[in-house]
Amino acid sequence: MMDHRLSLRKLDDTLAVCRLPPGARPPGWAGSGDLWAVIRTPDELTVVCREDLVPGTVRAERSWRALKVQGPLEFTLTGVLAALAEPLARAGIPVFALSTYDTDYLLVKMENLERAIQVLRQAGHTIIE
Repeated sequence: MMDHRLSLRKLDDTLAVCRLPPGARPPGWAGSGDLWAVIRTPDELTVVCREDLVPGTVRAERSWRALKVQGPLEFTLTGVLAALAEPLARAGIPVFALSTYDTDYLLVKMENLERAIQVLRQAGHTIIE
């Protein structure tokens, strides 16, 4: 793994990670906010979106906050997510990761956010709040 010192920006929205049935259509309520994603697999439809948009009847893990890796990142880079996830794992902080063409997003539960920022800073990363 390469030695990465990354710069991350804390995003404002509180997010939810939702699980819908495999045949579900992407919901209209999901497509708003600064960060949202819809991922289909044969087993499920996963939606990541602003928490306040999710209907109460939807199965969801709520209270996530996102840290955006300042990009764009080259596709040839290796170990970017590992450089972030490893120190958080050692600190017992679970993560949910998303990647886009340009960069990566690391989601942590709101109750772990300040500790996650502290751990990442101690690992040599810069957090822009």
